[in-house]
Amino acid sequence: MDAFDRQLLEQQVVFFKALSHPTRLWIVRQLRERDYCVHEFVKEIGDDFSTVSKHLAVLKEAHIVADHKQGKTVFYHLAHPCIIGVLSCVEETTEE
Repeated sequence: MDAFDRQLLEQQVVFFKALSHPTRLWIVRQLRERDYCVHEFVKEIGDDFSTVSKHLAVLKEAHIVADHKQGKTVFYHLAHPCIIGVLSCVEETTEE
């Protein structure tokens, strides 16, 4: 059994809390397919730019997404490919 490491567990809680909002979970699911910019999410979600940006900031702080610039546009992508496996597991669990 692993030793109780509160700091590590708190970091992992931040990860799961970031995924605990429907909009953020939807964003992460979309990022499995390709990179997106904020404007694309704003159009699909229907929230304003600042709200979507805040959701992305939460995901970025949790190290779930990362960003890169192309010209003046910032694109978001999954920070770690293993997140796809986490999503797949959750989807399998909730489909039963």
